[in-house]
Amino acid sequence: MTTLQILVLAIVQGLTEFLPISSSGHLILTPALADWPDQGLGFDLAVHVGTLLAVVVYFRQDIRSLASAWWKSLRGSPSADSRLAWYVVLGTVPAGLVGLLFMDFIEEWARSVAIIATTTILFGLLLGLADRMAGRLDLTNMRWGGALFVGVAQALALVPGTSRSGITITAGLFLGLSRKAAARFSFLLAIPITALAASAKLFTMVREDVPVDWVALLSGTVFSAITAFIAIHFFLKWLDQFGLWPYVWYRLALGTVLLVLLYSGFFGS
Repeated sequence: MTTLQILVLAIVQGLTEFLPISSSGHLILTPALADWPDQGLGFDLAVHVGTLLAVVVYFRQDIRSLASAWWKSLRGSPSADSRLAWYVVLGTVPAGLVGLLFMDFIEEWARSVAIIATTTILFGLLLGLADRMAGRLDLTNMRWGGALFVGVAQALALVPGTSRSGITITAGLFLGLSRKAAARFSFLLAIPITALAASAKLFTMVREDVPVDWVALLSGTVFSAITAFIAIHFFLKWLDQFGLWPYVWYRLALGTVLLVLLYSGFFGS
């Protein structure tokens, strides 16, 4: 990989992982549009580790509080924080199971430009509808069924173009959560599922003895972490001011451009 490829793909991953516009779709589309070779499993692992580091650092106080409360709940002292911690665990299960059982099938079937364009538009429209239905509930109002509902929605994000953050925020808004509450739960859910995804990629690398370019991997991790941290900060800062419609319009525009390029033969040339 060239320095330009490393920088661009790391920034793309960092920006899109937590914005509701699909990181997996952009990581597939960027090399396709730039006529670059696929960046490979190792680099995908590196940028996922980078975004995981970013969300852990950004929510470190929340993680500390939730972990402490969860541990106390095991000893018979439940609290609002411990329930939220258990909701994060429950919300991770559906995507973890679907990924374990069907990831190979999804990787083969769902990485096409047509699929990405379609999911980008459809789930963008769903995000816009959910934004208009945003409520005022915070995470103390969430219940087990709601956490499972968001978790099932997260499993849909295994299809590129859906957006993990987009579909989980959408599900949270349909439950009546405020924008910030839905986004906070989405970001907390990102921690275990991203760790699981990174672990799966690492296992595949070890099993298949994938060659490692350590400079590219380290650079990708650092740049994606910095970009993701900044993206989380400004996304949350601007969420109530601008809502989610800027991302909806971006998704609709991107999906439309992809369909035009697809049917003009651009990706087949």
